[in-house]
Amino acid sequence: MKKEFFNKTVLAALLITVVFSFPGCQRIKDTYDKVKNRGEPAAAKGPSVPVFAVNVIPAAKGKIQDYLTLSGDIFASSTIDTYSDAAGKVSKIYVSVGSRVTKGDPVAEVDPSRPGMEFVPSLVKAPVSGTVIALPAQLGMTVNQAVPLARISGGSGLETRLFVSERFISRIALYQPCEITLDAWPGQIFRGSVFEISPTVDPASRTMEIRVGVENPGLKLKAGMFAKVRVITERKDNIVKIPVNAMISRFGESFIFVADSGNPAAPVARKRTVVPGIQIDGVLEVQQGLAPDEEVVVRGQTLLEDGSRINIIERLPPLSAALQSVN
Repeated sequence: MKKEFFNKTVLAALLITVVFSFPGCQRIKDTYDKVKNRGEPAAAKGPSVPVFAVNVIPAAKGKIQDYLTLSGDIFASSTIDTYSDAAGKVSKIYVSVGSRVTKGDPVAEVDPSRPGMEFVPSLVKAPVSGTVIALPAQLGMTVNQAVPLARISGGSGLETRLFVSERFISRIALYQPCEITLDAWPGQIFRGSVFEISPTVDPASRTMEIRVGVENPGLKLKAGMFAKVRVITERKDNIVKIPVNAMISRFGESFIFVADSGNPAAPVARKRTVVPGIQIDGVLEVQQGLAPDEEVVVRGQTLLEDGSRINIIERLPPLSAALQSVN
């Protein structure tokens, strides 16, 4: 009887232990699974990759010009001063500034008479055909054979005289083309070329004088106007050019970043070492290392490295036609 009671007691204790122990094990297992599952997604994602916002522009193919900017007054190409053959007083003037004259036309009369003596007035004639651009003579003025009475421009040709700093002399040559602008005709470009170079340098100013012939279509330009002149010292056609701010210099190395859109969903920046050429007006010539129409990063490239992920915010248009016409 005692043995049977003992067996029943032991069996009941075992059942209670199993009933209360099983939920505990299940809770431990559930907790372990939760911790494990919570860590797995983070491991699957891996470290985040930075993406840089950039603007790009296609490399342009065109021309570029290097130049010197100078300024000077416009003069008549050929001027002739008119003199009297006799000394005396100016008794008559036949012309005014701006008058057109032909060779032999009367310009003025000079009366060589003295007190108590009378002489026939001396007629002063135009030595060449052209336009009267200055008239120093005044009625009643006493003149001699060394005093000019009128200055005549022999044709419609104009020129400007410029002075080049000594350090730029090596860049000047005969027949270099020039672009001329004037405040009187804003937005218009007149053409010309270097036709004379002084053989000496002024030791006081350390400058050399050059003369530029100026084309004058429509006779819009007048002697005495102030002109700004670009002397084109070098010109290259069919070159690849980009904005100068696309170039980066680090640790003595110059390079650019090109957008690689082989995978449109994840474009990257590729570091590209190039050979730069002429740099003028914010435009840089690329002699080697870049093809036309390749997209070059022009904004947001400061922190880029080779292979950096990029997000192209804006694709800028190629260098404008106006800029290309100047450069």
